[in-house]
Amino acid sequence: MRIDIITLFPEMCEAVMGESIIGRARKKGILEVECHQLRDFAFDKHKRVDDTTYGGGMGMLMKAEPIALCFENLCKTIGKRPYFVYMSPKGRTLTQAKIKELAQHENITILCGHYEGVDQRVLDEYVDEEISIGDYVLTGGELPALVLADAVSRTVPGVLSDDVCFEDESHFNGLLEYPQYTKPAVWRDKEVPEVLLSGHHANIEKWRREKSLEITLERRPDMLENAQLTDSDRKIIDKLSGK
Repeated sequence: MRIDIITLFPEMCEAVMGESIIGRARKKGILEVECHQLRDFAFDKHKRVDDTTYGGGMGMLMKAEPIALCFENLCKTIGKRPYFVYMSPKGRTLTQAKIKELAQHENITILCGHYEGVDQRVLDEYVDEEISIGDYVLTGGELPALVLADAVSRTVPGVLSDDVCFEDESHFNGLLEYPQYTKPAVWRDKEVPEVLLSGHHANIEKWRREKSLEITLERRPDMLENAQLTDSDRKIIDKLSGK
């Protein structure tokens, strides 16, 4: 998979995507991430990529032409049109289901907004989808873009040591993750649940499933509406709910 990030702060994006698991995957050639300085596609001597808004109002707006030029150059470089995402507070909220959907694309380009946003005309012409990471506003689109890039990258085969590393995590299967413990077995008089020390894999899996259902019911009951639940799961939920 290749991910391209169009940004005013490529060094910021590289600092994150060049470290840890994602950084190692890039060095191994499993994943390709390129960060592009939008100012390189500005056409005045000051490298300006913003201007005042028509109709008045506070703040500046990112201009259409530098974004269009950058994206068109990317299409030529890659040899095909990548799926183009704009990180925006007006976009659909990012979920694990959306991550799985985006991971099916071979090439993704992410645009980081700034100021008061982006000229609508370039969004209408090129952007396939607007995505938000939550109902709040940040100073720029770099952090949201990095969240998206990281979440998609870790689903790429070979980035993590095993698919189980992400398939058992919160949100992947529609439920929140069960509690986990490590050594020592007793820490400050608090013991690891006995079932996890038993070595009985069926009982352990049963306990983990029940705990996932319990935590999801307690903290995010809305997720249960779309989760894939068995008849056994529904009985557990009814019991936990006191039905």
